[in-house]
Amino acid sequence: MLKLLAIGAALYLGMLGILFVLQRTLIYYPSGARPEPPDGGVPEMAPVSVTTADGLALLAWWRAPRDERAPVMLYLHGNAGTLAHRGPKLRPFLDRGWGVLIVAWRGYSGNPGRPTEDGLYADGRAATAFIDGQRIAPGRIVLYGESLGSGVAVQLASERAPGALVLEAPFSSLADAAASHYPFFPVRWLVRDRYDSAAKIGSVAAPSLIVHGERDDVVPVALGRRLLARAGSAGEGLFLAEAGHNDLYDFDVPAHVVRFVETRMGLDTPNPP
Repeated sequence: MLKLLAIGAALYLGMLGILFVLQRTLIYYPSGARPEPPDGGVPEMAPVSVTTADGLALLAWWRAPRDERAPVMLYLHGNAGTLAHRGPKLRPFLDRGWGVLIVAWRGYSGNPGRPTEDGLYADGRAATAFIDGQRIAPGRIVLYGESLGSGVAVQLASERAPGALVLEAPFSSLADAAASHYPFFPVRWLVRDRYDSAAKIGSVAAPSLIVHGERDDVVPVALGRRLLARAGSAGEGLFLAEAGHNDLYDFDVPAHVVRFVETRMGLDTPNPP
């Protein structure tokens, strides 16, 4: 019996060590392919380069707003795929006349570098600097965070005052999300990249919309609800009973986002997408 216990303990500790050493390969799934805007069905967007504080030149796609009142969205994508995979999700906002900037993380879409929490924050700051360079008033900027990108969006919103914050399938913290997938391991103590949005969102003054599917099996909806509870009066939730993690746009989410943003910015929304 003692021998079996020793073997079991050794296996458990071995698995724990593997999780610790390989954790970033379980979080980030970068693709080296460098797409062009037509690959994503958004040929009107132009490839641009944004430079981070640590000297990385990152691929981004940009389309200027239709006029000086239109919102400008900074789209911060999730943990897998390329910019081209987000093209269909950008389409409703481009058609609305919004300005859109989507930046590829370090290590993604052919970019140099390796993704880490601090690295992605630097990437997001470089993207906001690009928008600032276009002379866009902060109150017109929409920070949109998709899944992993929600952690970056909350960080940026806590540092500056955007016009609105939209979080798609967000987690309260990456440690909370990891614990939901590995309940038998003390992953809360092991996660190095924490993206602790729940600790930050209370300091965000911007109107915030949290969109989450009740059937999400990647980021449990309970984590989105937890984040909403921390957002206070500035937060609004849209929880979709039939939606999962990757199919939220099948449930009229763009129209909800347009109404939320344009209403908060005092714009008319007669025909949302």
